[in-house]
Order: sequence, then structure tokens, then C-alpha cells
Amino acid sequence: MTKSIDRPQSASRRSALKTLGAAGAAATLPLWARYTNAQTAEPIRIGFQKHVTGIGAAYGRWYDRTSQAAVAKINAEGGINGRMIELVTEDDGTDPKRGAEVLEKFANQSNCDVAFGTLFSHVVIGSAPRAGELKLPYFVVSEGHHVASGMLNRWTLQPGITDVKSQVQAMAPFVSNNLGKKVTMIFPDFAFGHDHRDYFSKAIEAQGGQVLEMIAIPPTETSFTKYFPKIPRDTEVIYHVMVGPAVLTFVKEMGEFFGPSRPEIFGFIDSLEAVDLSSPGLDFLEGTYFWEGMPRYLQPDAADYVKSYRDAVGVDENGASTEDAKDVSTAAHMFGCWETLHIIKAGMEASGYSGPGDRQALVEAVEAMTDMPAGIEHPQGAKVFNGKTHQVFGSQYISQVEGGKLIVKHTASIEDTLYPDEVDYTTQSF
Repeated sequence: MTKSIDRPQSASRRSALKTLGAAGAAATLPLWARYTNAQTAEPIRIGFQKHVTGIGAAYGRWYDRTSQAAVAKINAEGGINGRMIELVTEDDGTDPKRGAEVLEKFANQSNCDVAFGTLFSHVVIGSAPRAGELKLPYFVVSEGHHVASGMLNRWTLQPGITDVKSQVQAMAPFVSNNLGKKVTMIFPDFAFGHDHRDYFSKAIEAQGGQVLEMIAIPPTETSFTKYFPKIPRDTEVIYHVMVGPAVLTFVKEMGEFFGPSRPEIFGFIDSLEAVDLSSPGLDFLEGTYFWEGMPRYLQPDAADYVKSYRDAVGVDENGASTEDAKDVSTAAHMFGCWETLHIIKAGMEASGYSGPGDRQALVEAVEAMTDMPAGIEHPQGAKVFNGKTHQVFGSQYISQVEGGKLIVKHTASIEDTLYPDEVDYTTQSF
């Protein structure tokens, strides 16, 4: 077991946390009063299921960095119900079986109040049944449609990040109206990629388009050139979403295959998360489009709370670490950790959470949430939470590569992302 240890903070990060702390209601109390009470109580232990190893390692590293920053902010403001937060971190290896074992450890050995943090959908799907058996609230930051589809359980919630079905539904009109209607899809061959396959194909068909070919690639693949000849000649748009350590290779080899004459390209930034856009071989991406969950590059019209969030996490204007310009963040996803931890805080405060006996009340308190206004607690943008489906809905961003940077060109509204409920978890027994 690895318990979190605060890393040294830069001056900008310390300044940001000081500003954030001052904004909280708890900041009206004298410093000694806030901390004296908190230090007499057991901390609230949040089990962080982290992808330290495996194909999700880059995400795990930035999920951890973002979570540590959120915990530092919340603790600086007095914690939750007068108690400090302690992150208890375990490596799930980006592996479903190990993920379930980690939840078992959180509940039975580490005395965690809740579990949190998982990204890769196959790990969520492998872990959620055990969370249900343990009656351990499981807050995932995953994007997969598995939560809202009803395939999981009442103990599993996704309140801090939107899901693939809502994302692609909001992207399809832009692709159809601006790039083309004949699409070839390239996606990873596991649950996350299958969500793209299933829901984007339906969404583009609803816009009068069609998917000519679906190319599924094993998530552990390291060379991709052999897949590109499968792209039909009459393809107008290549839709790509890849994950894992070989994403840079994937994008570079796609550019080498097409050369100067390429179709339009629309990608999900997953294909380049944690990758520097100025890397050699990526020049061909100039003019192509990407979905972003939250803009990597600081936009000219960014709100002050966006800047404060980035400063707290330690992200520069290019979306890289302020300590190392080559260490590029997973900006489009990691905000979900920051937002989810604030939702856990709000749910615990609303339910008067005092210990594991209040776990059901915590879930019910989060189910009762609806509007989540944009601000320092929700820097990605305003959201609406659907307590029946345990899924949040929010704005989506379409950016274009210009001068080697991602510039936001279109923001899809929350209304663009909504779809009919497929489950009502609130009717299910705990």
C-alpha cells in the first residue's frame, strides 16, 4: 500500500492553493480553529485506484497529480466535515482482476470510506461488481457508457466526467456538416473503443452519414501501418481514438501512410494525450480536428477559475508540467478527478457523513444532485447530473490544430449531449 505524500509545491501552485483556500467558506474560521478540530478526528480515507503500470500509466500519473492538488485545496479549506482527506493509493495495473482486488483491499484492510479514480473502462467493469458486494461507493472517472447503460450497480457513480455516448452524439453534427459523411473509424478493441464504434456510428447515421469501415486495433499493439490499407478509398473522414503508450507511433504512422494527400481527420485527443504536438512527424496534423474534454492549451478567453485550477495542478499554458515542459498532461480527462473529489466532499457534507455506516446516505446525497455550476469546483464547465443514471452531462470542445497548438473552434452545449435514460439506479436495492 502506498499512502499519498505531498510533493514540494512550486510558488505558483502554493499561491493558487492559498487563493483557493481563501475562497472557501471554511476560510472564514481562524486557521487554528479549522485545523484543531480536524486533527482530532480520523481522516476520511479515499482509496485511489491508480493506473501506475499497464497501458493507463500516463493517465494514472496525471490523475494522481490532479487528485493530490484537489486534496491539498480541500484540506486547506478545512477538509470534509472538519476532517482531513487522506488518499490511499494502490496500483491496479490497468487490469480488471487486479482492480477488483484493490477494491477489496480498500474496504477490508485500508479502512477506506470510498473508492475513486478509475479510468480504463475494462477495469471499471471488472471492479464495479466487487464494489457492489462490498457496499463501497465507487466514484469512477472513466468516460465509458457502462455506468449510464445500467450494466453496473447503485454503488458505482460517474459524476465528474461525461461519457462517450454523450460526447460522440455532440461531435457527429460537426463532423457531418464540416468534414464529410463517409467515415472510417479506428478504435481500440475493448469496451471504451466499442462505445465509440457503437454510438458514433449511430450518431453519424442520424446526420445522414455512414461508417464505411470499422478498424478495431488491440490496445497493446505497437505498430499500425498494416491497418491503414483497410481504409476504403472513398473515405472522406478518418475518425480515430486510440489509447496507450503507442499513441505517438499510431499518429506518426498514419501521417507517413497518407503523406500530403489525406482525407479530413477528426480525432479524440485520447490519441495524443500526454504527447507533445510539436513531436517530430506530427506536422501533418495541422488543420485537423480533435475532441477535447477540457482544452489542453490555455485559451485566450479562459476564466480565472480555469487558470486557478491549472496553477494548482501545475500545468503551463501549453498543458505541460510547470516543472518539465516535456511532461505533457492528460488535460482532457484529469479534470474529472478534481471535480469528482469536490462532488464527494459535497455529498459527504450534504449527508452528514461520519463513517462507513453513512455510505448509503452518501450515495443518495449524490443521486439528489442536479446542476453543477462552472467555477473552481467544476473548472471544465457547468454540468447537469442525472441521479437516475449516475452520469453527468457537460459541454464538449472541438479544437483545431493551428500553428502546432489546439485552438477551440466549437463548444457543444449540454443539451447537445443528452440522451434518454437507459436505467434508474434509484429503484435498485442497496
